[in-house]
Amino acid sequence: MRLVVKVGTSSITDEDGRLDRSSVAKVCGEIALLRAGGHQVVLVSSAAIAAGLPALGLSARQRPTDARTLQAVSAVGQARLMQVYNEVFAELGSVVAGQVLLAPLDFMVRQQYLHARSTLDRLLELGVVPIVNENDAVADDEIRYGDNDRIAALVAQLIDAELLVLLTDAAGLFTADPRVEADASLIEQITEIDHELETIAGGSGSNRGSGGMSTKIAAAKIAAWCGVRTVIAAADRPDVLADAIAGSAGVGTIVAPRSERLAARKVWIAFAVGSSGNIHIDAGAARALLERNSSLLAAGITKVEGDFDVRDAVEIIEPSGVTIAKGLVRVDAASLRAAGTDVPSLVVHRDDLVAVP
Repeated sequence: MRLVVKVGTSSITDEDGRLDRSSVAKVCGEIALLRAGGHQVVLVSSAAIAAGLPALGLSARQRPTDARTLQAVSAVGQARLMQVYNEVFAELGSVVAGQVLLAPLDFMVRQQYLHARSTLDRLLELGVVPIVNENDAVADDEIRYGDNDRIAALVAQLIDAELLVLLTDAAGLFTADPRVEADASLIEQITEIDHELETIAGGSGSNRGSGGMSTKIAAAKIAAWCGVRTVIAAADRPDVLADAIAGSAGVGTIVAPRSERLAARKVWIAFAVGSSGNIHIDAGAARALLERNSSLLAAGITKVEGDFDVRDAVEIIEPSGVTIAKGLVRVDAASLRAAGTDVPSLVVHRDDLVAVP
C-alpha cells in the first residue's frame, strides 16, 4: 500500500515545545516496520516552528505571532527537525529519509505539480521515506496553507495514495469535547462529512500546533473526494499505523472515501486554489450548474464580490446564500460589474467548474 502519514506538532513535542525524541522514535519505528512489509510511506511532519523555539530561547507559551519571526524560527527548527528524524531512522538501520518542502504553488501550477509528483515518486522508488513540510521559511503569508493536514491530503492525491493517516494527540473525533464532557464517545466511522460533523470538530486543541480536529476533518473531506480513506488516530497508540492499514476496530475515526471521485484537476480547483471572490447567481443558473452540468453564463449572475482577474478561482453562491460550486473565471470582476454588451457570455466553463457541497 502507498500511504501518507501526517504527524502533528503536539504529538512529537513536550509541554515546553521541545521535540520529544521518544515520540519521534515511536512514529519512525512504525514507519520502518511498514517499509519492511513492502509499503511505501510519505511522512508529513509538523513541528519545525516548535523545534526552533527552544534553540532561540523561547517556549511554546512564548510563541511569536508575527510572520517574519515565525518564518525565522521555522528556518532554525526545520534543520533540527530533520536532524532528529535522520538520527532516529539511522538508529533503526534500514530507512533513509529525504526532505521535501512544498508550497501552495506546487499544487496550483501544473508544471510544479507534475515536478513535485515526479520527485516524490522517484524517492519512493528508491526506498526513501520523504518527509514533507510546508516551506514556511520563505512562504508568502498571503499564499500559504498554514496547516499540514490539508497538505497531507493533497499529497495523498498527488501520489495516488490509498490511505491517509492523521496522527494527533486525540483518539479521533468525538461526539463532544472529551476534556469537557465525560460522556463524549468516539465516532469510529464516517461515511459523509456534513456541517454537523464540522461543527463538532471545533478548533485547535493545543498551544503548540496550528491545526486541530477541524483541520483534520477538512483534510479528510479532501481525501474522501480523492478516493482516499482517512484514519484520524492517536499518535501514541501502539501499532497505530498497522491498525490503520487493517482498519481495525477502535483505531480511531475512519472516514470512508466517496464512491464519486473527483479528477485531479477538479480537486485542484476545489481545494488547492484559494478563492479570490464570490459570484452570486439566480435559481435558474443554480439548477443549470447542478442538474445539467452547464457552464456559468453572465445572464445568471446577480452580484459580484471581490477583485478577481481572469483565471482566478471564485465561489459560486445560490440565492439562499449557500456556496454550491467553485470555478476559474474567464471574465474579471470589473468587467462583470460593468455589465456592458461587450462582456463575454461565458464566465466559467464547465471544465473549470466543480460542484462540491
